[in-house]
Amino acid sequence: MSGHSKWATTKHKKAVIDGRRAKSFAKLIKNIEVAAKMGGADLAGNPTLQDAIQKAKKTSVPNDNIDRAVKRGAGLTGEVVDYTTIMYEGYGPNGVALLVECLTDNKNRAAADVRTLMSRNGGTMADPGSVAYNFQRKGLIVVQAEGTTEDDVLGAVLDAGAEEVNTEGETFEVVTEPSDMVATRTALQEAGIDYDSADVAFVPNLKVEIDADTARKVFKLIDALEDNDDVQNIYSNFDLTPEVQAELEADDE
Repeated sequence: MSGHSKWATTKHKKAVIDGRRAKSFAKLIKNIEVAAKMGGADLAGNPTLQDAIQKAKKTSVPNDNIDRAVKRGAGLTGEVVDYTTIMYEGYGPNGVALLVECLTDNKNRAAADVRTLMSRNGGTMADPGSVAYNFQRKGLIVVQAEGTTEDDVLGAVLDAGAEEVNTEGETFEVVTEPSDMVATRTALQEAGIDYDSADVAFVPNLKVEIDADTARKVFKLIDALEDNDDVQNIYSNFDLTPEVQAELEADDE
């Protein structure tokens, strides 16, 4: 779930990722195909494709799969790649805000699936605009904390347009305007700092702390949504205190 590393670094989330590697690969491949279709196969002229490939490689997607996805998306194999991006809005347990981004070749199927998954797992759909106004579109670059410091990251990115650097568990999150994301990740690379991913994400204007019981219910809903092939990203406004995160991690021990 983009933009929420506190959840992503719990053992719960790691177990989910390990158990869904095939689905994760398929969604990363879809990102590559769309990026190649929109901007062509040349990495030098297509930073979106470059970021999609970087993310796939960091998730151990095989190079052959990546190469085929680039060619397929760019139309070099004769195959047709036709996906539409749709954003659904809703609320999880206790009113937690959710944006569900789908990348699909069948809008009717995606809409029906998201509605069903929400209703079966304690969520409700919301009218367009009623949730999205709480979020801003931002560039979000994730850097592993191991081997570097917050000062190192700050020093590399401040002059490149970064707005803030947040420590989130085992990672640093660099927040930028979408238009400054490429320059910021380039500044990190020039400073010798590797990054895991660089995405345009929806960041909440205000986060809401939730207790462990609510978190478990929200995670169940998000897990169900992420298991759907059409769901590409989920954004939310919840926040976890260190105490709640420790309680959740204890659930998996």
